[in-house]
Amino acid sequence: MTDDAPELRASDADRERVAEILGDALAEGRLDMPEFEQRLDAAYRARTYGELAPLTRDLPAGPARRVPMTKEPAEHERWADRITGGEGTSSWAAAVMSGFQRKGRWTVPKRFDCFVFWGGGEIDLREAVFADREVVINCVAVMGGVSVIVPPGVEVVVRGLGFMGGFDHREEGVPGDPGAPRVIVTGFAFWGGVGVERKASPAEQRRLKEERRRERLERRAERKLLRDSARQDVADAHRRMLEDHRDLARGPHGPHDPHGPGGPHPGGRPGPADRRGRGQEQEQERERGPDEEG
Repeated sequence: MTDDAPELRASDADRERVAEILGDALAEGRLDMPEFEQRLDAAYRARTYGELAPLTRDLPAGPARRVPMTKEPAEHERWADRITGGEGTSSWAAAVMSGFQRKGRWTVPKRFDCFVFWGGGEIDLREAVFADREVVINCVAVMGGVSVIVPPGVEVVVRGLGFMGGFDHREEGVPGDPGAPRVIVTGFAFWGGVGVERKASPAEQRRLKEERRRERLERRAERKLLRDSARQDVADAHRRMLEDHRDLARGPHGPHDPHGPGGPHPGGRPGPADRRGRGQEQEQERERGPDEEG
């Protein structure tokens, strides 16, 4: 989708990408909370690319930050594109009291032979292309070691023989992706070993690292929102408590209220005013004396 075709319908993935960018902008302080909420609501209500594009247009430019306005191909190449045929870039390697590496973008031949003696070798297939649907890595390790690294989705078969050494079978038996190459590791190890491990490519590792970073930023933004909400709740509760205290201080019991502090006790017992009145009456009777009484 492009800016020239804003009427194309947006997918859920497009809306989620915009939400991630807005979350990053909130965590970095580029958007305040009201603006973030407004844009996020607009993103989830958007139906076309024309409605999504303005939501991130004023955020920092760059392919990682801007919402792509074109339908891009899948991030990972299809396996069919990585089985190219032809000859391999390199068909053998040897290391005597030293080491060798085959890594990066190279073409794996139908059969690759390697030999190490008091040394080590690394055969990295994560970014390689393959001359055939099935390739053989033949390793001979004498008092040394060879490490074979395959990408996820590749089927691995281990057929090597070890004498006071061994081959790593941990990745054997994992089903491969449809159309993925099949790698057969064979050979001989004497006082040495051949290891097989499965790792994501550097580009995939960077993508996963970026996803984890985004998740951390989102969690940080959520925690900040919860803290702000909790502080606001505490402030509201404190304000209500102060208002209640003021209402009690102003209360309905005035100085002349019969149920006030100076009035009779509501349970029938004499209050301070009753006791003062009775004392004054007794004093007046004593002053009148017996003559006045007669």
